Amino acid sequence: MLIPIRCMSCGKPVAHLWEEYKKEVKKGKNPQKVLDKLGLKRYCCRSLFLTHVDLIEYTSKFKR
Repeated sequence: MLIPIRCMSCGKPVAHLWEEYKKEVKKGKNPQKVLDKLGLKRYCCRSLFLTHVDLIEYTSKFKR
């Protein structure tokens, strides 16, 4: 649903980087270069961004 505040493996704060990552990738930039630019070097943090699916727009349609 939402990106976690911290990386689940190493504990590095990552939530503040999500919007910029999403914006840059939407522009068509290479995700690898965007992650490098944001300073995400560890594989656990990178995999968190690469595998995250943002479902908040879909689930908000079903609120009461």
